[in-house]
Amino acid sequence: MQTRVLGNHLVGAIGLGLMTFDQSGEQPREQLLDTITAALDAGVTLFDTADAYGPGDELGAEAQGANERLIASLLDELGVRDRVVLATKGGHVRTEGGGWATDSTADHLRSAVDESLRRLGVEQIALWQHHRPSSQVPYDEVIATVKEIADSGKVAKVGLSNADPDQIRAAHAVLGDALVSVQNQFSPAFRSSRPEIDVCEELGLAFLAWSPLGGLGDAKELATKHPAFAEVAEARGVSAQQVALAWELAQSPCVIPIPGAKRPESISDSAAAADLELSVDELTRLDA
Repeated sequence: MQTRVLGNHLVGAIGLGLMTFDQSGEQPREQLLDTITAALDAGVTLFDTADAYGPGDELGAEAQGANERLIASLLDELGVRDRVVLATKGGHVRTEGGGWATDSTADHLRSAVDESLRRLGVEQIALWQHHRPSSQVPYDEVIATVKEIADSGKVAKVGLSNADPDQIRAAHAVLGDALVSVQNQFSPAFRSSRPEIDVCEELGLAFLAWSPLGGLGDAKELATKHPAFAEVAEARGVSAQQVALAWELAQSPCVIPIPGAKRPESISDSAAAADLELSVDELTRLDA
């Protein structure tokens, strides 16, 4: 697989979002092990989790950290930690009834890093990301805390998530080379993060596209809402998901889509998008 720059790492151009690994709590462990193996075999090396990921209504607040613990155990069982750049996030918290809230206070973010270190079983987190801005804490205070975390040695590099262009620039001015990425939603159905991609390219940051396949839906919905993607996929003899990811990769060399997958065939199909080179005419149709 082609690689892209993420801080001081070269990672596969397609990453793996891990949120869905235990979102329903029903995936057989062997299936998840096979999914990780298929990802690595295809050249996927960036794995992205968060301390707030975990089963929803079943556990409520107890879901906090469940995904990190699961991923750490799967990587250890396979003995493949050295093949993975493992990223996590902090700043979201789970509430009773399967809800989500934000907590960007300095005490919480410091504690979140320590808890992620413990759950992941590492001495240093490769990439720690602030998960989402909070209306309760001014963003300059958040940046100051992220700077403290970056300087602590507990994380190798830091990133932002769900940040706008002004927030990215403000963070970059304070964090400098410690800031290596921004993770925002981007897909054929959600294109409003184009300005953030432009800022990332300008500043030399990676743009990690979360939910890059969101909104494609089933075949009928795809043909109705995104006919160009369906038509290019049919002409190329590939899945529409591959076309979507290849289109995202073509937006900028800083873009690294991180599709979710919980089946080996899903991540294998997504990974193949890195080798799908779309023509200028095809990109023009897809951009419309």
